[in-house]
Amino acid sequence: MRIARLIIISFLVLFSIITIISLFIPSHVRISRAIQINSPKDSVMKQVSEVPNWKHWYPGADSLKFYYEGNRIKGLVLDELKKRYIIIKEKKVRLDSLGDDEVTADYTLPNKKIQTGWVLAANAKSSSVTLQWYMDFHLRWYPWEKFSSFMFEKIYHPQLQQGLDNLKRFLEK
Repeated sequence: MRIARLIIISFLVLFSIITIISLFIPSHVRISRAIQINSPKDSVMKQVSEVPNWKHWYPGADSLKFYYEGNRIKGLVLDELKKRYIIIKEKKVRLDSLGDDEVTADYTLPNKKIQTGWVLAANAKSSSVTLQWYMDFHLRWYPWEKFSSFMFEKIYHPQLQQGLDNLKRFLEK
């Protein structure tokens, strides 16, 4: 009985310590990659904001099905069985030169949505643009979610970088 009580108390103390440490880890994590593309702003925006054009640069998009809402293509079906989709939410195009253009999308998983997007900033001194691809993660207080956030960079970095490199190659040829 004493050993069982010691094990339970030790487990609770250890869990409490881990939970307290995890509270110092931010609940909002953003990973992003950016690339300089020597192409007009409009052509880059067209590739990013129109899902049928993703087959030219989005990793694996050439073999994926389109996701439809009504009769319009709104995204890609990443995995139909696991219910994973990427769906465009909004496109913000600035007519003035004061802000950056942005396309936002939801990376939808069975139990949560991860906001992703592309921010396009024109370079005033040249005809090139900077494109940033980001993913926002909103975490709950659970210690396993907070500690798993340390792996997001390793998991998502290759896909983000590959997509940006593919887009740069496609637009600059």
